[in-house]
Amino acid sequence: MGCGPRGSGWLLSEKQAVVPVTAEYNSASMNGMDKLTAFDAFVQSAETGSFVAAGRKLGLSASAVGKAVVRLEQRLDVRLFHRNTRHMTLTEEGRLFLERCRRIFEEVEAAEAELARSNRTPRGRLRVSLPLVGMLLTPVMADFMRAWPEVQLELDFTDRLVDVVEEGFDAVIRTGQPSDSRLMSRNLGRFRLKIVASPDYLARCGVPVTPDDLTRHQCLHQRSPSTGKLRPWPFAPGEGQGKIVLPERMSATAVDPLIELAIAGLGIACLPPFAIRREIADGRLVSVLEEWVMQADQFNLLWPASRQITPRLRAFVDFMAEHLQPQ
Repeated sequence: MGCGPRGSGWLLSEKQAVVPVTAEYNSASMNGMDKLTAFDAFVQSAETGSFVAAGRKLGLSASAVGKAVVRLEQRLDVRLFHRNTRHMTLTEEGRLFLERCRRIFEEVEAAEAELARSNRTPRGRLRVSLPLVGMLLTPVMADFMRAWPEVQLELDFTDRLVDVVEEGFDAVIRTGQPSDSRLMSRNLGRFRLKIVASPDYLARCGVPVTPDDLTRHQCLHQRSPSTGKLRPWPFAPGEGQGKIVLPERMSATAVDPLIELAIAGLGIACLPPFAIRREIADGRLVSVLEEWVMQADQFNLLWPASRQITPRLRAFVDFMAEHLQPQ
């Protein structure tokens, strides 16, 4: 969800938004509606990086948005953006002002949520960040959309560690243990990774019996896009067994190429079970070393603790907890 009040009726018409700036503007006071309009134009311009994109989100022309921002800068007597013909970036003052504006809109939305408690039907935009592997959860998202047709989902797929609060997300789905004290969390279930290869590969190269056997195999790794490190394979260490250094035949920051290469018989991969259910069911991939793999990870749904939980977010949290089954 963006930080501006979408569809709330606070935006002026484009004709009103493009009132020419006059020399007397600094001395004139803005009423509350004008301020919210200007703040929204500024926030959307900062978040999208252009007046054109901000205009699309607000239903205004780029010129109208640009003039609203100029009027705001003149009223504040400060430059909010560095801009040229190719791009624009926030000034230091602009960054500080953006944080304030976001808090203002969060407070406005909290006030609206309190006033709307008598009407608990989930509706409105819900902005959610998911890991790239979360694309495999699309069927669950489709079920949620059918259950709550008045909620507009905005899904952002990335393995980058987003800042939920600063970047204006309503919620994020992530693996691992939550560690941010600013966030509330709900455990959506645990899952055990699978070591898989194609029947053809195993026929050619042999079936590994212990993790040590993998040192003689072609291993396909997932690499963290944020740290650049290979994700470890979660083996339970045997008695007297040290850390196993697995050969790296290939690495990728997403699981899709690893699945395809494993099916093609080019190596062994360590993958989440929900990503390869069909491939295992139809025999294209075979799971090995299952008794050596530890309970690896869990899905968590996180949202800002400082915000009033809206009916749409509550519906999403409850729905995902009920329907997402990683195993």
